Parts: sequence; structure tokens; C-alpha cells
Amino acid sequence: MTPSRPYLVRALNDWILDNDMTPYVVVDAGLQGVSVPEDYVTNGQIILNMSPSAVTDLFIDGEAVGFKARFGGVPMEVYVPIVAIMAIYAKENGQGMVFGAEPGAPEPPNPDGAQRSGEGQSHLAHKPSLKIVK
Repeated sequence: MTPSRPYLVRALNDWILDNDMTPYVVVDAGLQGVSVPEDYVTNGQIILNMSPSAVTDLFIDGEAVGFKARFGGVPMEVYVPIVAIMAIYAKENGQGMVFGAEPGAPEPPNPDGAQRSGEGQSHLAHKPSLKIVK
């Protein structure tokens, strides 16, 4: 089967917007093909606001998420391969989903060839912390 991540990102984005909340995505900015403003990257990650008031020309397809936005008043085109999306959640209450390795999905490339994580850890250097609200 094809990876479910693009479908889940699209569905959760719609769900968050339908509930009048702000969709944020956590991105592994170190992966090859990621185009985000480097000034806003912290610990190899960046959190991006994907709300309609913050972005234009948003697309979410099987390969990537992309949009146009302003960062510090400077316009930029953002491009994030789907494998670089680590989580999507609502800013207001933290509800959403953190993604792990998915069967059938290629392992994210590591451009420098070094091991990304220590023993016993997942391939993500720093997982975002989300709390479950019931």
C-alpha cells in the first residue's frame, strides 16, 4: 500500500480548519528537499502555521506540502516533502498526530550520511510534545 501520511496530513488539516483552529506542522528541516526559512529553524525543526490567513496557494499531495507565506515580511515559497512532516496539530489545544516510521515508506534520506539518533531512539532527533485532550 502507499504511505498514509499525505492522506492523514490533508485530513487533519481539514479537520483542524473545520473546527476553527490553527493547523501547525512540525517539520524536520534537515531532510533533503526541504525549503523553509533557515532563520526560523530551531534544533533542526521548524513549526509552520498553515492556516488560510497565513499562507496562499497551499497544496498537500502525495509527495509534498507547499505554500507561499511571509516570514518577517519577506515572501517565500515553502516546500516540504511529506517524509519531513513530523506532526500536525491544532495550535489552540494541541490535538493532532505525531508521525513515526510508516511501513512501505522510504526512510528519510540523511544527506551527510551520519546516524541521526542515538541507541534506542527513533530516527527523529527531537519529537514534538503533544498532550492528549479528551
